[in-house]
Amino acid sequence: MIADLSQLLGLLQPGTLPAGRMVKPEDGGPLVYWLSDGPVEPALWARMRSRHGESGLWPLLLTGLSREETRPWADGEVYPADMTSPDLHDAAELLAQWWDVYTRTDEDDDMLTAAERTAVTAPFGQRWPGMARPADPAGPPEHFADQYAEFLLQKPARLGLVPAARSADTLALTGWSGPANYVYDAGKTSAVVRSWGDRFGAEVVGIGFDTLYLSVAAPPTSPEHARQVAAEHFAFCPDNIWQGAGTLGGYADQIIGLNAWSFWWD
Repeated sequence: MIADLSQLLGLLQPGTLPAGRMVKPEDGGPLVYWLSDGPVEPALWARMRSRHGESGLWPLLLTGLSREETRPWADGEVYPADMTSPDLHDAAELLAQWWDVYTRTDEDDDMLTAAERTAVTAPFGQRWPGMARPADPAGPPEHFADQYAEFLLQKPARLGLVPAARSADTLALTGWSGPANYVYDAGKTSAVVRSWGDRFGAEVVGIGFDTLYLSVAAPPTSPEHARQVAAEHFAFCPDNIWQGAGTLGGYADQIIGLNAWSFWWD
């Protein structure tokens, strides 16, 4: 991967990128991403995204902790050697397993009663509703990716470049451990985001220390469909509901027609 990243960066014309460097991961794994030394402008994201097909480099907007901006990206606080390939995982199986864990009541360690926990995921309760059907795209995925990048860059973010065929794969390839309190293996999170790319035109645009930002070309447009998608989001990142809308129904109302999904793990 060292040669691949170096080679791909070397194919770019001089002056294409601002000052930056390849970052050595903390686990001693291969150098898997390039990082700009400072914040970048939206136009650079769009240019690099449009050249992904020829360069093989997927652009990411990378941010750190508010008081420790260098974590994780500049410090190399990532663990690519620990992550499995998304090819090894089935998104439907993962989401069903996670749903079962997060909807289960543990009387020895639970702040919610069984009735309260069931109410959070109503109308499904503890029953996994299955995968949501694909939605119709409102436009090309790249359009919404560029649009979301412009929105995210209202706040400073560095540019990362990762050799990846699909944007979802960048989570595993970089060795990102943002959801570690729930799921450490980013190969599993990549597998789910791949599925969202196939069904909803989702693209990875930005990654923070424990946050993830996806553009969405084909969001749910009906309350029923949005509830099914919300169930997948709950299984993927329960904090979005537990520490956000509070209920699956309230969260579903928020994502109807929304062309951007964000996730945060406590």
